[in-house]
Amino acid sequence: MTALDAPETASIPAGSFLMGGREGDKFVGNSERPLTEVAIEKSFSLGVFPVTEAEFSAFDQSYSSSELPVVNVSWIQASAYCDWLSEELSQVVRLPTESEWEYACRAGANFIFQQGDMLEPSQACYYYDESGNRIGPGRRTAKGQYPSNDFGLCDMLGNVCEWTSSDWTDTLDPDASPDPKLKVIRGGAWDYLPRLLRASWRDAFPPSQKRDNIGFRILIES
Repeated sequence: MTALDAPETASIPAGSFLMGGREGDKFVGNSERPLTEVAIEKSFSLGVFPVTEAEFSAFDQSYSSSELPVVNVSWIQASAYCDWLSEELSQVVRLPTESEWEYACRAGANFIFQQGDMLEPSQACYYYDESGNRIGPGRRTAKGQYPSNDFGLCDMLGNVCEWTSSDWTDTLDPDASPDPKLKVIRGGAWDYLPRLLRASWRDAFPPSQKRDNIGFRILIES
């Protein structure tokens, strides 16, 4: 594998942001509180898209070679892919922390979603509206079907949930105790409602868990 075969990335500048649920968001839960200022002290590069089946199959040939985001991949497998890609590229490749993920998702904005306080079917891949009506494609979509955010990142919300490197905490309090038996996922997926595609939404699964709506994207350290 060469650098030309690696997932496309975008440069994310250092900065700071408010992490967590926004005022006026009726779906914010305790796990998204308190609103916390977080400093991202170093720039990094982040995958423009979630890792595709084709990109992952270069590491594990049991997966197909399509342009759809890879799913049914555990946190353990995603981390192993990053370790493998680190050796291939001679760079540090890893999963983003959940604070790096949310910072990159927001791209300087302060909305409930990426581009506003409402989400339209033209902005992300999700299946149902808040009334339970089926409005989306009902499946994963290939990369490039939805607009990017201001950092040039696509599918941060919807299509597939994304593993992060972070251990789960019940709140965003900096003193909260992390649970290493659970790894945080972000972003929401193709079979979700909009409330689960909010930029602050978070959930967690055991690192061995595999699901048909969870993938990941890579971070390359600067």
